[in-house]
Amino acid sequence: MDEKTSRHFAEIIELAESVFENVFYEIDATPNRSILRIEADYGKYQILVTELFSDGIRKYRYYVMQGKRVEAGFDNAPDPRAIRLKYGKIGEEHAGENISHLHLEDKTRLLLTDEMSFVDFVQWIKGNL
Repeated sequence: MDEKTSRHFAEIIELAESVFENVFYEIDATPNRSILRIEADYGKYQILVTELFSDGIRKYRYYVMQGKRVEAGFDNAPDPRAIRLKYGKIGEEHAGENISHLHLEDKTRLLLTDEMSFVDFVQWIKGNL
């Protein structure tokens, strides 16, 4: 894992430990990719975080769960619903494209978002939960 990614992960872990309870994290790194996974509690909510760096691309998933229910889930996966919402259709040129979006109401509602950082996610939690 390169120094920049290592520092980025350390900052995320430090913030998580200062805001959430029962923080558990693991880092899985190979020469080609680095993954940080965090599980934590925030009041009655469970927080699930994944940060992935691979091939120069940053992927993320920040989820707020209440039991098995998704209260909010920010990610930038190539979700077909997000691609369709952004472009009106899924064409060859956009298939597999990472699109920042937010899942709400147990993933029944989807909104497009700007790219999210872990700091933004923590601010969202403090302002919305």
